Amino acid sequence: MRCKKPTRMNSLSIRILLAYVAGALLSIGLLVTLGALVKERLPGMDLAERTLALAERLEFDARGNPTGFTDSDAHPLWIYDSLRQETAWRVLDDSGRVVLRSSGAADWPEGGARHALPERRFAFTREGVLYDGAREDQRHNGRTWTVELAVSSRVIDFLHQGFALPFIRLGVIIFSLVLLVIFTVCACVSLKYALRPLRNVSQAATQISPRSLGDRLQTGHVPTELVPLIASFNQVLDRLEKGFRSQQEFLATAAHELKTPLTLLRAEVELMSEHSEVRESLLLQISHLSRQVQQLLLLAEASEPLSYQFRDVEVCDVARDVTTYLRKIADDAGVRLHLTCDDGVSKWRADHGAFFTLLKNLIENAVQHAPLGTVVNIHVQAESVSVSDQGTGVPPEQMPHIFERFWRGKLRQDSGAGLGLAICQEICTAHGWSLTAHNGLTGLTMRICRAGNAEVH
Repeated sequence: MRCKKPTRMNSLSIRILLAYVAGALLSIGLLVTLGALVKERLPGMDLAERTLALAERLEFDARGNPTGFTDSDAHPLWIYDSLRQETAWRVLDDSGRVVLRSSGAADWPEGGARHALPERRFAFTREGVLYDGAREDQRHNGRTWTVELAVSSRVIDFLHQGFALPFIRLGVIIFSLVLLVIFTVCACVSLKYALRPLRNVSQAATQISPRSLGDRLQTGHVPTELVPLIASFNQVLDRLEKGFRSQQEFLATAAHELKTPLTLLRAEVELMSEHSEVRESLLLQISHLSRQVQQLLLLAEASEPLSYQFRDVEVCDVARDVTTYLRKIADDAGVRLHLTCDDGVSKWRADHGAFFTLLKNLIENAVQHAPLGTVVNIHVQAESVSVSDQGTGVPPEQMPHIFERFWRGKLRQDSGAGLGLAICQEICTAHGWSLTAHNGLTGLTMRICRAGNAEVH
């Protein structure tokens, strides 16, 4: 299976870098927006701007002489009367004569006492306090009127210390918090986006099992930093699949090759004299070996997904066939088989032969551990099949091991190889069923469910 070549945009580093660049751009945009809002909400903080705003509100009488200013909420005139010692204004005609002024402008110095500054600015000192001023011209009916506005440095310092700095500090704190939130959101989004391919690969890796060793992790949409790791993991899967296939082939081949010699050996032993002391012992050993070989073949077949052919199967019919097949073995063991099928049991999607082997192994295992004269109950329901015996059950410390291959409990009465329940587990896994075991009031109950994972209680 060929893998797609990763593109540069799949780089985890580039994705995170782009996310943080986007966060920085958003922060800059927010800062510019806040700056525009602050400027709009705090108009005329600059002295030249306030002088221009004041000049634009100059009013004239019918003769064209200035009479005052238009009062407004945006530019109230009361501030100049309230702070007459700190800020004042006056209006000059084109000859430099004062025609209007506020009360604080009555003792403004003239001539050399005022220092001219660039851009129509001026400054002067009064009673040891520095005043900063600005002037703007306003033309009306062919005449030019000059509006001058001056503010003391101490009131500017007061406003700066009392209002501007707290506002700036608050703005910095708010902006820092907003910036932190933006970067946090961007980091979360970027990590979620950047790590999504890794989560998808991890989820795909959890789906790989001995029955799907041919599957491989794809690298088409994986960050380039993870491609070498996934490639190495796929190489490990290649080696595991090769080893698993070799083991399965060896198991099946060895079991197959042992069948013929055992059959020939059995035939030769049966030709021995019936009164031979070793004849019965040899026949018993050969039967035991033949059973083990047959279970190895069944285990190899149950572990191979390609050996299953699924179709709709009548569960009750299969259960009846199995109880009929095992009736002679149960009678010889002094155990009675009791089958119960609920009404309305639908068909199950299963391989008929594997399902038969599954029920045969479970019922045969129950018969082997059932005391003489007891009953093995087989109960078929819509979503489950249970097999219960009335034996001693399984000790709790041994319960986690009953599905392991070649495991045999200390209290086990049969001479099997310990593969029967392992074969049942393989068959249930191939069908997507669960096989559970738990001790009842008497004996052990094995239950097959059409949904869920295998559990051992």
